[in-house]
Amino acid sequence: MKKFAGIIIISFISGLGGAFLFVNYIETNSTYSEIAPLQIKSVENQDSQRIPEPSTTRVTLNSNDSPYLFEDFTKASARATASVVYIKNISARTYGYSFFDWYFGESRRSIETVSSGSGVILTPDGYIVTNYHVVKGADKIVVEHNKNQYTAQLIGTDPSSDLAVIKIDGSDLPAIHTGNSRNLKVGEWVLAIGNPFNLTSTVTAGIVSAKGRVLNILEGKFPIESFIQTDAAINPGNSGGALVNKTGDLIGINTAILSRTGSYAGYGFAVPVDIVKKVVHDIIEYGEVQKAFMGVNVIDLTSEIARNLDIKIDRNKINGVVIKYIQDEGAAYKAGLKEGDILLQIDENSINSRSDFEEVISYHSPGDIISVKFIRNQKMIDKRITLTNREGNTEIVTREIFSSEYLGADIESVSKVERDLMGIDYGVKILKVYDHGLMSNLGLEEGFIITDINYTRIREPKQLVEALSNYRGRVTIAGIDASGRKGYYTFYLR
Repeated sequence: MKKFAGIIIISFISGLGGAFLFVNYIETNSTYSEIAPLQIKSVENQDSQRIPEPSTTRVTLNSNDSPYLFEDFTKASARATASVVYIKNISARTYGYSFFDWYFGESRRSIETVSSGSGVILTPDGYIVTNYHVVKGADKIVVEHNKNQYTAQLIGTDPSSDLAVIKIDGSDLPAIHTGNSRNLKVGEWVLAIGNPFNLTSTVTAGIVSAKGRVLNILEGKFPIESFIQTDAAINPGNSGGALVNKTGDLIGINTAILSRTGSYAGYGFAVPVDIVKKVVHDIIEYGEVQKAFMGVNVIDLTSEIARNLDIKIDRNKINGVVIKYIQDEGAAYKAGLKEGDILLQIDENSINSRSDFEEVISYHSPGDIISVKFIRNQKMIDKRITLTNREGNTEIVTREIFSSEYLGADIESVSKVERDLMGIDYGVKILKVYDHGLMSNLGLEEGFIITDINYTRIREPKQLVEALSNYRGRVTIAGIDASGRKGYYTFYLR
C-alpha cells in the first residue's frame, strides 16, 4: 500500500514539474504579437525526429493587411443612409356588391390599403428614385425622411427597368453620391440600405455575388435585365433602396430577392446605377425614357445552340451572342446584319450574354451611332449602326396615353417596334385597368392588345372608345395578350 501511495505522489510531482517547464518555455519563446504558424513539411528521412524551430514571423492584423477581416462600414453607412427615404403607397380599392350591400342598401365599398418601400434622394431639390412596383397603383405617395413627411408627385415610371421617379418639395436635401456600376467587380463589398418590414434605416453588408443576372421578372415587351446580385440581406421593404459600395457611393437600386418564402434567403438583386442614371435623366427631362433600339433580339451562344444552327465555334472559347430576330427595316437590318450573325462587340464593350447586350444598348439614346463587330461565315465584320426609337426614327418620343372613364382604363397605340415583333400592323394596348368601367367588368387585363372589334380594325385609342360606346348587342373583341397569345372575347352590350 505504501509503495502504491509513493508511486502516486511521485507521478503528481512529475506532472507539476512538467507543467512548470512547459509554461516557462512558452513564456520565454513567444509573445502576443508573434504567432508560430503550423508548418507542414514532407518527411524525407524517417530516422530524423528533430522538431523544427518555431517560426517567429510577426503577423500584424489590421484593416490594411486584412480587409476581409476588419472592414469598417460606419462612414459609408452614415454617408448613404442619410439619402434613403421611407415610401408609403396609399391606394383605395373598391369592392363590388355583396348580399348585405343589397339588403341594407349599401353602395360599392372602398377600402384604403397601404404598402411601403424605400427610395433614394438624387438631387437636393427633392427628386427621388424608387422601384416602379413600390409606387404602382398609388392614389397617394407619402415620403418620410428625417422625421418629416412629404406628399410626393409621381414624375414618371419605366416598368421595363422597374424604376420610377417621384418629387418632393424640399431644398438642401442630402443627395446621394452616385458611383459607377460598369467598373464594379464580383467580390467587392456592398451595403444594402432600406426599410425592410417597416424597420427604417436598416443596413446590411455583403459582396457582389454576380453581375448581369437575368430573372425574367420585369414588365413590358422590352425589359432591361442585367441585375447586380448580392448576398447582402434584402427583404420586403428594401425595394427602391440603395445598394452602395464601401465608400457610400450608389451603385444600384435594390429591386428583387430570390426566395421561396418571400423573405431573404441568400441573394438579392439590384438595377445597376448606370442604367438608373439614364432612365432618371430621361424621365425628368422628357417625361418618358428615350429607349434606343437596334432592331434585333439576341440569345446566348452555347455549344448546343451553335450545333443546332450549324455554327462552327471553338468549344474552348465561346464568345458572343446569336442574333435570333431582325426587325424589318430596323436599324440592324439597314446596316446589313442578318439572323444567325454572332455579335461580339458594341463599341469597346464585349458582348457575351443577352444581359450584356441589353445593358450596353440601355446606355444609349435614339440617334446614337454605335460600332458593332460580328462574325458571319467565319469572317469578322465591322458595321456602324444608327439606333432608333420605338417608332423607327431618331426623334424625341412623347408618350400619348388616352384615359377613358367609360372604359375604366388607360390605353395607347402600339408602337412600331412592338407591332413588328408581334407580327401585327395595328392595335391599341391596355396600359392600366381601374376597378370600375367596362374593361374591369369584361376581365380584360393590362397588356392586352385589341386589334379588332366585330372584325373592324382598331388603330387609335379614340376609335376603340367610340366603337365600344356605339355598339349594342353581341360584341367580339379580338387581340393578343401580354404573352403573345391570340384571344377572343364575346359579350353583349345593352
